[in-house]
Amino acid sequence: MGLKSRDLFPGTLDLLILQSLQDGAAHGYSIMERIWTSSGELFRVEEGALYPALHRLQLKGWLAAEWGSSEANRRAKFYELTAEGRRQLVEEREGWDHLVLGMRRVLEGS
Repeated sequence: MGLKSRDLFPGTLDLLILQSLQDGAAHGYSIMERIWTSSGELFRVEEGALYPALHRLQLKGWLAAEWGSSEANRRAKFYELTAEGRRQLVEEREGWDHLVLGMRRVLEGS
C-alpha cells in the first residue's frame, strides 16, 4: 500500500523531486520510479501531480530541462537541478528535518 501524491504534506512533493535529481538528470517517468523505489515503495507520485510540479520548479529556476531520448528510445524531457535548485534542496531538507524533530518530540511526549 503506497501513499499517493495527494496524501503528502504540502511541499513534500517538491522535496522528493529535488532529492531524486540530486544524483543527475532524469525524465518524468524515471523520477516517479526513483521516488517509488527510494521510498521503499511507499510514495507513488502520479503523473497528474508530477508534471505540474516539474513545470513549477522549472519556473522557480530550481530545475533546467532539455529534450533527449529515454532508455526506450522515446523523446523525453530530462530535468536536472540548477545551482539554485541544489541550494533549495539543502533548505528543504533542513526544514523537513526540523519538522520531523518537532513531530518526534510531540509524539514521544518530550
